[in-house]
Order: sequence, then structure tokens, then C-alpha cells
Amino acid sequence: MSLDLFLVTERRWPAGEPGAAELDRALAAAGLTSRWVMWDDPEVDWAEARLVAVRSTWDYIDRLDDFLAWARNLPTPLLNGADVFAWNTDKDYLVELGAAGVPVVPTVSVDAAADLVAAAASFEGRVVVKPRVGAGGLGIVVVTDPDDLADADVGQGPWAVQPVVESVRTEGEVSVFVLGGRAVSQVRKLPAGEEIRVHEHFGGETVAVPLADEAADVALTCVKTAEGLLGTTLAYARVDQMVHEGRLVVSELEVTEPGLYLDVLPGNAEPFVEVVKAALQA
Repeated sequence: MSLDLFLVTERRWPAGEPGAAELDRALAAAGLTSRWVMWDDPEVDWAEARLVAVRSTWDYIDRLDDFLAWARNLPTPLLNGADVFAWNTDKDYLVELGAAGVPVVPTVSVDAAADLVAAAASFEGRVVVKPRVGAGGLGIVVVTDPDDLADADVGQGPWAVQPVVESVRTEGEVSVFVLGGRAVSQVRKLPAGEEIRVHEHFGGETVAVPLADEAADVALTCVKTAEGLLGTTLAYARVDQMVHEGRLVVSELEVTEPGLYLDVLPGNAEPFVEVVKAALQA
């Protein structure tokens, strides 16, 4: 039987992202048929659906080549698409966005471990080194003295080097959801204790907050700029932001597998369904 939509996840999340039932209900209410499937399941016949939407494929960080090959070889239209994923899964995109005028957390891309100390020394204060292909705050190293990187376990590169945005501990990080070209909602994420990572598995907390004009403007500017760089329209995006040097800057643009935080913002389901309906009608 043909379906309207495959919602794509991974083996640790077989039923989909947190709050997935909200999306399932919204799709069914719109008369759309859908099923959650794992991107690497050899039993899935991808031609059985009219559209594919990546949702919670958070294991791609360990198998990026396989994930991108899967996306490139789908026989069915894919929201945002493989070329967008290839660009977005390497944090070097932050350098590109910054060069195009988007306010971003200052970022230096490093390919060789021998260049890490010099990159860290280009910033004042504490510095964070993170894998350029990564998610969930994993693999992050924070140093006060750049020379400490000579003995630090930074894993395999390439890396992104950034100043620690100290405001994250007091003001947190905000995320704006841009669906179908509209900024529709916002959450605030706060870390626990002395942690700088806001993710729940590090003790962070996420709460829904009203959509703020400044955060919405930054998010829309970021998405529009990315669309210009990529030469395509982005069906969905989550734009993470922090306060740095007195203004909001982009810390991440998530256009591959951004969680919709449906457990916190169940209302995100309806605009995502509108994105799906528009793609099916195109």
C-alpha cells in the first residue's frame, strides 16, 4: 500500500522523536498516511511513499557517509534534500554563514590537529573545541589555556573552535522553529549547574517561551541566507541562538534532523504538516 509520507528515524528511537504522537495525530487529522521507518532498514521499500521527511536520525554522526549515500539514492522526494544535509552536517557552514553576513558564534574551522592551539589562541577567555560533524553536545572539550589542547583528548577532526559563550549559563540558548518559511515558535534551553551544554542528557531543561521579534528576525535572516547559499528553499529549520557581545547570534542552524520539541511545543506539529502538504502538492 502506498503511503503519503515516511518519517525517518533511527534504531534508538523506533517510534520517532520525543512527542512523535503529536505529529502522528496531526498527520492523520489532515488525512495523510504515514509511518516511522529507520533510515538504514534494508527492508524498507522507499518507493512506497510519496515523500520522505528525516526526523530523528541522530546516529548519522558515526556514519555520515552512509547516511548521505542513503539520502542521495532515494527514489522518493526528500524534504530539504541530500545536498542540504551534506552542507549542514559539517559545522563549517557557520563560517560560511558568517562570511555572508549572518551573526554567528565566531568559528574557526580546523582540519589538522597541529593547528588547534593557534585557532584557540585567536580568542580570549575560555574556548570550546567540538567535532565539525557532531550532535547532542558530544565530543566537546573546553579549555582555559590554548596550550592545554596539546594534551587534551579532542578525538578525530575536523574541528570547530569557538569562544565559550558564557551567557549560556545565565540566559541559556533559544531555538526558533522556521517551518514553511515562517517563524512559528520558540523554546529556551538552560544548562544545569556549571555545564555549558543545554541538552537534556547533560541535565539541561527546555521550556516553551513566546516567540520574540529579535530571535525570529535572526532566524529568518539565517534561513534566507542559507537558502541563497544553497540555491534552494528550506522546508524546515531550527535556528539555535545565544547572546554574544550584547546581541543574539546563531549557534546552530539545524536543517537535517532538528528535533521539533513536540513534547514541549505540541503545536509545532500542525505547521510541519502544512510543510508536508505543500511538498506533496508541488
